[in-house]
Amino acid sequence: MITVMTTGGIASTNAYLLGDEESRQAVIFDAPDHTVAALLDEAQKRGLDVIGLWHTHGHFDHVADHAEVTRRYPRAKVLIHKLDEPKLQKPDSSSFVLPFIIPPRSADANVEDGQVLHIGKLRVEVIHTPGHSPGHVMYHLPEQKVLVGGDLIIMNSVGRTDLPDSDPAQIEESIRRIMQLPEDTRLLPGHGEITTLEEERLANPYVHQVLGI
Repeated sequence: MITVMTTGGIASTNAYLLGDEESRQAVIFDAPDHTVAALLDEAQKRGLDVIGLWHTHGHFDHVADHAEVTRRYPRAKVLIHKLDEPKLQKPDSSSFVLPFIIPPRSADANVEDGQVLHIGKLRVEVIHTPGHSPGHVMYHLPEQKVLVGGDLIIMNSVGRTDLPDSDPAQIEESIRRIMQLPEDTRLLPGHGEITTLEEERLANPYVHQVLGI
């Protein structure tokens, strides 16, 4: 599996390119402002066909560059959970004053809990993990032991729950659910460095609190 990460934008947000070496298909996960061009250039250099932009959730720092992805790869399908699609449709409703404009759009399709997607021969399972936002999802590649995590668990921390549609009780339940996955699963978070669920179980004080460790 091809894995490329880049970080950028005003919130230092991570975006990922995951690709299947055999089929040459790839997907971009999240689209921070002024950031995804490097991933698109890498896809082109490697001869990959970007078939999708799959959002973990709809906060501005994860969707801002969506138009750049579909401009370069017009057939790429934009996916998001239905509970966070309104943020994509009305990005100017963000709680933050932004120094740039995010063009509004609807998703090509919605993802839901338990759905199975494919990047070539790579199997991707959608896990609905609300709390940071109502429609927050994670993308689990069980065979590769990879989890594209968005803002649920980030290295030694967790996503904010002081936003208008956040829910502290939900994020705790989501953390408990995710921590049942194999400990050697690589976590590709929305912010910070790549880690593993085992490392978060050992060192993340917020995970400790939720799990009662």
